[in-house]
Amino acid sequence: MTWDEYAVAWSGLHGGFDPRKGSRVVRGWVRTAYRIGSWLSGKRVSPMTVTTCGLLICLGVPAAVPLSLLLAAALVLVAALADGLDGAVAVVSGRVTRTGFVYDSVADRIGEAAWLVAFWLAGAPGWLVAVAGAASWLHEYVRARAVAAGMSEIGVVTVAERPTRALIAGLGLAALAVVDLPWLPPAFWAALQIAGLTQLSVVVHRALR
Repeated sequence: MTWDEYAVAWSGLHGGFDPRKGSRVVRGWVRTAYRIGSWLSGKRVSPMTVTTCGLLICLGVPAAVPLSLLLAAALVLVAALADGLDGAVAVVSGRVTRTGFVYDSVADRIGEAAWLVAFWLAGAPGWLVAVAGAASWLHEYVRARAVAAGMSEIGVVTVAERPTRALIAGLGLAALAVVDLPWLPPAFWAALQIAGLTQLSVVVHRALR
């Protein structure tokens, strides 16, 4: 499968958003997943295997915090890569299923909760971690309900999508190994999620009114 064929198939699974027209970060993220996913597909690795591996790595992030914040940060980035690879393997191998779609979404939310727990273990206030988590979950819930209500596309690519959360988690944990400001990464997470939720809410209102 060529990159252009993959981009078209990926777009069909993501509300019509064409990754070739996205930002440099989104475009690079999707294209990297395509290349590695093609290789994994050639090795007959299943999409659900990749999803499960990514989830297990996410759950290892909090456990790594007492050992090394840099190790925890590295695990976040590896898990984020795996998150993009399961869909890539599914598309390239022609094994896209509704069950896999639901499993992947649930795994994403559990994985993000593990990242936030890691911030708490690193010293961030519990209430701030809870606010950050609630904002990101609400972001995804609003989009899912809007699509169920008839919105035909993802609406808008906000400043608070999954790649952004992964970058904040990974770079935030790495930064905490150098700077003792444990409240800063979850505060940044929460601020972007609230901004993204505002973006999304405006678009949803326009789409469904």
